[in-house]
Amino acid sequence: MSVNILGIESSCDDTSAAVISDGLLRSNVIASQKVHEAYGGVVPELASRAHQENIVPVVSEALKRAGIDKTELTAIAFTRGPGLLGSLLVGTSFAKGMAIGLDIPLLDVNHLHAHVLSHFIRQKEDDEVPEFPFLCLLVSGGNSQIVVVRSAYDMEIVGKTIDDAAGEAFDKCAKVMGLPYPGGPHIDRLAAEGNPKAFRFSKPHIPGLDYSFSGLKTSFLYTLRDRLKEDPEFIEKNKADLAASLQATIIAILIDKLKKALEAYPVKSIAIGGGVSANSGVRKAVEEFCLRHGVRAWIPERAFTTDNAAMVATAGYFKYLEKDFCDLSLPPFSRVTV
Repeated sequence: MSVNILGIESSCDDTSAAVISDGLLRSNVIASQKVHEAYGGVVPELASRAHQENIVPVVSEALKRAGIDKTELTAIAFTRGPGLLGSLLVGTSFAKGMAIGLDIPLLDVNHLHAHVLSHFIRQKEDDEVPEFPFLCLLVSGGNSQIVVVRSAYDMEIVGKTIDDAAGEAFDKCAKVMGLPYPGGPHIDRLAAEGNPKAFRFSKPHIPGLDYSFSGLKTSFLYTLRDRLKEDPEFIEKNKADLAASLQATIIAILIDKLKKALEAYPVKSIAIGGGVSANSGVRKAVEEFCLRHGVRAWIPERAFTTDNAAMVATAGYFKYLEKDFCDLSLPPFSRVTV
């Protein structure tokens, strides 16, 4: 009898549901929220309301595409945290109610843990997955971490941001440039047309493997302030070069720490995950870094870099195999590390 896992993701502004059967992805449905674009960032109350509207049709569509009836589900995996508490409450409550109604077990999933395990999403039997141990560069709007992944249950954060995350730096600088939210994809698009050496922004000197992006953000803002005094059209005239220089600086910071991590923790593979791993420059830089250092690069499909339920269902499948079920009394949580 097949093991059918329904995954539910609602940590921020994407409502997603996916079905995995015996470890293979059968469906992955995502409903994105456009309502936040007018505000230049995610509004938590609006996000939770949109989740309430989206979750039933999204789950129904995921089951339909997978060709699975709800009565055939073996367990339900859901993102318990970290994330926006109101958004998490919607997904958590729905998962609990459905599990009670079907009398099947629950599997609580750490959102960051799921991003790391997104490389184990298999769509075909012969799809390759990383061998343990490996390093994972986890970069998103809220987190920048280097994780030593020894198994699906044994992960150690060896480096993390001490202030802003890489995705935050992209989005905040993009907002100042007048780019739509989310700014990261627009920076990526413009960077392809610009000169990465046109402007120099400050780089942090943080010991060890920890990151910092607040100084870069401040340097970027001061550059704009000073140049705008001389030329009010400065941003419009230099958008591509600003984007290219910003992206190049962020990538240099990420790769510098990744190099130190590989020296401290020699492995045969390096993976990237999280929303910023969709960035073209980051993907290319990690591939080139791995090629230079003789390690294998694991670059996820772009569909699995942002928040999605496929990675939640995959992480849940690992927990199901260990019979690591979740008690109905456990609440969602807004902050935690892997």
